[in-house]
Amino acid sequence: MATSSNPTSSQPRLHQKGELIQEFGTVKQFPLGLSYEARMHSCQRLNRILADTQILYGLYKKHHWIMRGPTFYQLHLLLDKHAGEQLELVDTIAERVQTLGGVALGDPRHVAEITSIPRPPDGVEKVPAMLSRLLEAHESILVEAHDAAARTADLGDDGTNDLLVSQVIRTGELQSWFLAEHLVDTPLIRA
Repeated sequence: MATSSNPTSSQPRLHQKGELIQEFGTVKQFPLGLSYEARMHSCQRLNRILADTQILYGLYKKHHWIMRGPTFYQLHLLLDKHAGEQLELVDTIAERVQTLGGVALGDPRHVAEITSIPRPPDGVEKVPAMLSRLLEAHESILVEAHDAAARTADLGDDGTNDLLVSQVIRTGELQSWFLAEHLVDTPLIRA
C-alpha cells in the first residue's frame, strides 16, 4: 500500500526509528531546587529499587498463580493484593525518577541486568519456600531503601526520602509482617 505525502493523511507513520534524546543514567535539569549530585544519586538509587520492586511484583504474581495446599485461597488472595500494591510502587518510583530528570528503568531485560533479587526456579516450590523467597526479596529492598532514604535526606532530597520512607519502606514492612506470620509453625486446628 502506498503512503501519501499529504500531511493530513490519516495513515500512521509506522516503523519509525530515532536517535536517543536522553541516555539512561543521566539527568536533565528541572527547576526543583535540588543539586545535580542529589538528583543523580536519587535516580541511581531509585532505579535499583525500581528494578528489585519490578522483580518482587513478578514473584508475587508467579506465587499467586502457583499457590498450593490448605491455605491456597487465603494466600492466593493475599499475594494478589500485595502484587497490586507493588505495582503501584513501581509506577510511583518510576515517576519520581522522571520528576528528578532521570530515565526510569522500564525494559524487563534491563531490569534483569540490574536487580539484586535472585531468580527463582522455573517450577513450583513448596509454599514455605515461596513465602521465604518473597520475604528475602522484601528484606533486600528494605535494606536498600533504608540506606537510600538516609543518603537522600543528607542530600536534601526530601521528596525521594518521603517516597522511600512513607511508601516503599512502610509497604514492604507491612507486607513482610503478613508473609512472616504465615511461616509460624502452629497447627491449623487445635484439639
